[in-house]
Amino acid sequence: MDSSLAIRRIGAGDRDAWLPLWRGYQAFYKVDLSDAVTETTWRRLNDPAEPVDGALAWRGTEAIGLVHHIRHRSAWTVGDYCYLQDLFVADGARGLGIGRRLIEHVCEAAKAAGCSRVHWLTHETNTDAMQLYDRIAEKSGFVQYRKIL
Repeated sequence: MDSSLAIRRIGAGDRDAWLPLWRGYQAFYKVDLSDAVTETTWRRLNDPAEPVDGALAWRGTEAIGLVHHIRHRSAWTVGDYCYLQDLFVADGARGLGIGRRLIEHVCEAAKAAGCSRVHWLTHETNTDAMQLYDRIAEKSGFVQYRKIL
């Protein structure tokens, strides 16, 4: 692993570094979220009262990966769970262990916050990411259903 790689929590001054990664993540999943959603997400990431948090992976002065996570209640535990919602590594930086490092960052933050579990979803076609996920976590066996309201 490159010794110049650092993972750090997203801060208010990181918007210009975060935004291209956020857009890259949307392009990867072939979605185009509105500017209002992007602005709300950015505000939440920087509001300590929100359960939403995030980090960027930096190689020197270049942000090359992002992760967003959300603490939430569960009817099955006393403490919270942590949902790793978004994970993205820029094209030229994939395969270098950055995704793993971002997941480890979330696990450390979740443990420090008293969460008993980190969980996440990926699309069934994201086979490259699933190779990593299969090595570091276990599949729950549950299938997600959605109803758009």
